[in-house]
Amino acid sequence: MPEATRGPDGDRLNGQVEIGSRLRAARRQLGLSLEEVADATQLTKGFLSQLERDQTSPSVASLVRICAVLRLRVGELFDPAQTNLVRASDRPRINFGGENVTEFLLSPDTESRIQVIEAVVGPGGSGGDELYTLPAEAEFAHVKRGKLEITVSGETYRLGPGDSMTFSPKDPHSWRNPSSKADAIVLWVMTPSPY
Repeated sequence: MPEATRGPDGDRLNGQVEIGSRLRAARRQLGLSLEEVADATQLTKGFLSQLERDQTSPSVASLVRICAVLRLRVGELFDPAQTNLVRASDRPRINFGGENVTEFLLSPDTESRIQVIEAVVGPGGSGGDELYTLPAEAEFAHVKRGKLEITVSGETYRLGPGDSMTFSPKDPHSWRNPSSKADAIVLWVMTPSPY
């Protein structure tokens, strides 16, 4: 089938809204083959392949059957992609705590699944002498520049530029920049615990 002309929003001008990539992604996420979806929906593998490449349109009945197998609401196929862009100039400065540290929230403040913070830790800057815990599932630190010492449950790890470390934030921990002259730039990533 020849490629259809597209409008400025990316949709085909003949009125067909592209849903193939979302169907393919949902099928792959469930680990299903085209053949398995074909068997479950009583549609042909060839038809499903064309549908995933936006080379054909389904009937309402066919689309409902496909969505049921792929565990999708039909409306999900037409929802706009969910993105939250944070421009460098718009990232908010935050104060997560610590001494001699400047922090910026890189993830959207509406995002509850992951939190990303960039910290500029000045010479001797730290999370404080007292070890602390966080209500999160995992914590990840990546040193972009300088050096950082991370203490977790009494053991201290020394990280340099390019080094990364993942640990449980439920274990008592803290951190410090051991340099007396240079800043450390650290990327922190946390996955908050569900409440």
